[in-house]
Amino acid sequence: MRVLVTGGAGYIGSVVAHQLVDVGHDVTVLDDLSSGHADNVPAAAQFEQIALHNVAQVLTPAADFDAVLHFAAKIEVAESVAHPERFWDNNIRGTLALFDAARAAGTPRLVFSSTGSMYSGVPPFTEDSLVAPRNPYAVTKYSIDMMIEGECGRPGTPLGAAVLRYFNAAGAVRTPEGRWLTERHDPETHLIPILLQCAAGQRDSFTLYGTDYDTPDGTCVRDYIHVSDLAAAHLAALDNIRPGRYEVFNLGNGNGYTNREVVETVQQVTGQQFPVIEAARRPGDAIVSVAASNKAATALGWKPQRPDLADIVSDAWAAYRTLEP
Repeated sequence: MRVLVTGGAGYIGSVVAHQLVDVGHDVTVLDDLSSGHADNVPAAAQFEQIALHNVAQVLTPAADFDAVLHFAAKIEVAESVAHPERFWDNNIRGTLALFDAARAAGTPRLVFSSTGSMYSGVPPFTEDSLVAPRNPYAVTKYSIDMMIEGECGRPGTPLGAAVLRYFNAAGAVRTPEGRWLTERHDPETHLIPILLQCAAGQRDSFTLYGTDYDTPDGTCVRDYIHVSDLAAAHLAALDNIRPGRYEVFNLGNGNGYTNREVVETVQQVTGQQFPVIEAARRPGDAIVSVAASNKAATALGWKPQRPDLADIVSDAWAAYRTLEP
């Protein structure tokens, strides 16, 4: 297939782009590099440094794309609370521009990078669990989900779509050229990279928020999935799309790890100890967030191949050490 990967210079998008190239797809990456990195783009892919709002310059009828895999989005929750207008503009308006271009071009397939953080209620979360977004970031993702459903329901449309709601992507992937594709956020807000910064001595300590929850050790529980497994699900979903059909798939390991377990695993893998400061709960933190991925297993034949947390952390640590100044 000829595929367009928006946000393909970012963490997850770049891993997917590399996997697409590896299996023989003709890949074009579109990214404005506001948070992505040009060196993440596969050498065999065409690269367009263009904002998502201007996607119609690339996604044209003449380009004859068979599919779009849509990763381009602002993702930091704290920023979305402080500046929600940035998320309405980038995530919502940008995706509307993508829909307009795809509709005009007659593009028949769409895979969308969504989030499991929109769920509420009792885990493990299925695709039918209560959706109650707690921040503007999650609101934009769910809004786009509903927009996609509407696009697929348009009479006579050729569009079929897979919406992938995943939980906590982590780990790293090494390319055939020996480069690591890993998390490189600035500022960093994700747990495992922050802990790796502590292990590397780039942070003086780690603050563990909330130690009195009703969980095995009193700390929050999260579902971590290796980014290579996550990418594989995108390729499986792409092959599964049918015209006019809208499908949602949750992607996770199905097993949760407490924050304290993650801290201990990072210390064990890296061989580095660092101060851990216990602090009060933060408002808005979900106590337990774990995915049920049975639908993906049944419909896509997908199952995580690298579910072990130590394995995930080991890859992230190997990649992180190549990024140290």
